[in-house]
Amino acid sequence: MTIKKQAGRGIITREMRQVAEYEDVPAEFIADGIAEGTIVIPKNRKRSFPHIRGIGKGLRTKINANIGSSPYHMDGDEEIQKAHAAARHGADTIMDLSLGSEIISIRREILKESDVAVGTVPLYQTAFELSRQKRDITDMTIKDFLATVENQAEEGVDFVTIHAGVTTQALDALVSQGRVLDVVSRGGSFLISWIKKHGRQSPLYEYYDEILDILAEYDVTISLGDGMRPGAVADATDRAQITELVTLGELACRAWDKGVQVIIEGPGHVPLNMIEENIRLEKSLCNGAPFYVLGPLVTDCATGYDHIAGAIGGALAAYFGADFLCYVTPAEHLRLPTIDQVIEGVIASKIAAHAADLAKGMNYARARDLEMARARKDLDWHGQINLSLHSEKAQVIRDSSEIGKDNVCTMCGEFCAIKRLQDVL
Repeated sequence: MTIKKQAGRGIITREMRQVAEYEDVPAEFIADGIAEGTIVIPKNRKRSFPHIRGIGKGLRTKINANIGSSPYHMDGDEEIQKAHAAARHGADTIMDLSLGSEIISIRREILKESDVAVGTVPLYQTAFELSRQKRDITDMTIKDFLATVENQAEEGVDFVTIHAGVTTQALDALVSQGRVLDVVSRGGSFLISWIKKHGRQSPLYEYYDEILDILAEYDVTISLGDGMRPGAVADATDRAQITELVTLGELACRAWDKGVQVIIEGPGHVPLNMIEENIRLEKSLCNGAPFYVLGPLVTDCATGYDHIAGAIGGALAAYFGADFLCYVTPAEHLRLPTIDQVIEGVIASKIAAHAADLAKGMNYARARDLEMARARKDLDWHGQINLSLHSEKAQVIRDSSEIGKDNVCTMCGEFCAIKRLQDVL
């Protein structure tokens, strides 16, 4: 029985209790959210790991870090280091987006080493394996795809992105309205190519029930992919994106009927003035299912600093109700990220998540900020560093300074406002 079916029967599982303890809420609150579809706990029944997290309504905003090799850069050890670094710095989940000849070995090692939930995009492996057989993704059969899903579920993958919302209707909407930057989703481009070649509905939509049957068997959470997400702010909230979102709402209901937990993936590149309406639309059309957003990036022009553009959008999105932020690194749009860039991306998203949770009045965030304020009043440098969202970097910066004899910093020295008022008050 899947965790969703257990929640529907009022059964409190060990995973629900773990999440409830971390969130400081009653276990019944977690069970009710899972039963309603507003909370998920991504965890394959075949895999065990220590940091089990819930994602959804009333919980802390969670962060995902994408890692994975490419055909041009395959280093399994480096990807494992990225996974460890991401989790150590605050990522709640990892997605392995690997391509290349080591795709299976890297995923297996990540599943073995990761302390957090691990997600994948099965379509990527299917495409790569077809290419090794001198076949294109447009030659894919549903048998090819289902075999990949089954293999990854058997290995222990906790959640999978399935682009079942990329349909002939979504493609028609894309063509009729037009876009500045057509489709930037790799999975979306694969399926559009398939539809164009065969002139029929996408097999991921047509055989959606068969996909769900496999996921239910292993209790794998489905993350309904946004293959039509805008890759430019000029294309945000257009007909193709919304047509797909309507379909995702329908697909979510079908997954729930089979006891499969659901996450809805969202954009993408969205200007600040459209973020609230994007969250509202998802919550309305998808019956409150957890919303998983990439950034969103609030400008197309932050190349090299896209982690900052993503954090700005992520903070606003989370404040308005997004539940799950996919990090963006400084390498976005440029190259495969390094380990240091992975860390930068995680920290940027962590700041966004914390800022949103603070604004929403979540106790853990308010308590941490209050403790930091008190540490600053006391000129408690050790406390300030430990409370920082990236304490390692804070310590390096502090140590690089010529610290004054009065335990102030080199910004103000003897003219420190806090030190002066300690003496006066």
